[in-house]
Amino acid sequence: MKPVRIALIGAGGRLGQAIMGAAKNDPDVVITAECKRGDAIPTAIQASDTVLDVSHPDAARQICEACIQERKALVIGTTGHSPEQRQNIAMAARAVPVLAAPNFSVGVNALYALTRKAAELLGVSFDLEIVEMHHRLKKDAPSGTAKQLAEILCDVRSLDVNEHVTYGRQGNTGARPTQEIGMHAIRGGDIAGDHTVIFAGAGERLELTHRASSRDAFALGALRAVRWIVGKPPGVYSMQDVLGV
Repeated sequence: MKPVRIALIGAGGRLGQAIMGAAKNDPDVVITAECKRGDAIPTAIQASDTVLDVSHPDAARQICEACIQERKALVIGTTGHSPEQRQNIAMAARAVPVLAAPNFSVGVNALYALTRKAAELLGVSFDLEIVEMHHRLKKDAPSGTAKQLAEILCDVRSLDVNEHVTYGRQGNTGARPTQEIGMHAIRGGDIAGDHTVIFAGAGERLELTHRASSRDAFALGALRAVRWIVGKPPGVYSMQDVLGV
């Protein structure tokens, strides 16, 4: 079986560098193009099977249009997309398979499943809080992973993310509303990524935590997603599909 050919967009970034390192030790993949800022994407991806985007959300439109034009599967690892950029991704998914993952880590995707199960088991009597920590250079907050956790909790409790998620607290906020979900973003040092979901009840507390010690976990998960998406029909997929959760 031939290795999956990858056009890596964002090769110069931290995650891009980790992916290239992991790919060297994976006989089932080969990076055929390393795209950096300013490179011609349609030309670069022609010899690939899959496009792996870990660059910047501002490149979403150009990347999606190139994948549609060249009929290439697309795996997206960037976060913080605007509504217009999400529309670009949805349009691409009508023509090619698109896997969008705010976090490629297998452990984080297990955290998603465990968070849903815990929320279902514990019920509405437990207060919900999310705490995420990342390195000082991360530009968006909260992280895409934290947003996904909030969406899972809201889905279980039939809440609206825009109405019931509170981003930090300050001043005389009064008693905590029963349906509130707290969201807290911490930035500092070189933290690769920590996420904790807190279920605080009367007399007890459950905490689900995932800690990434390096970007290797994200890189290995990204390559797993790339291998999985080859040959899939057009549509939107996630790491949950990759893991069969």
